[in-house]
Amino acid sequence: MRTSSAKAKGRLAAAELKALILYYYPSLTEDDVRLTPSGLNGPDILLSAEARRQFPFSVEVKNQERLKLWDAIAQAEANKAGSDIPLLVFRRNRSKLYVCLEANEFLKIVS
Repeated sequence: MRTSSAKAKGRLAAAELKALILYYYPSLTEDDVRLTPSGLNGPDILLSAEARRQFPFSVEVKNQERLKLWDAIAQAEANKAGSDIPLLVFRRNRSKLYVCLEANEFLKIVS
């Protein structure tokens, strides 16, 4: 697969996640949740201060058939800013989006 095609797949998954964030956090606007342009380092979703307060994650999105899980987790952790929680969001072709985060962070959220 060409690099441009792979990046386009990743952008589609990131756009789907953006739509989900805006759906589940109706007080946020399009300006609060933006996609990072291709080729820039850092999280794949840029959040305003208000969005970060409500959704405190540093997001790495992968849309790959064969995900190198540990490499993707390391990338999510490297992109983390401040107290944000590293969050890996992933899928393969024609599948649902899934998330991966540290168990301790998950249990803090659900408890």
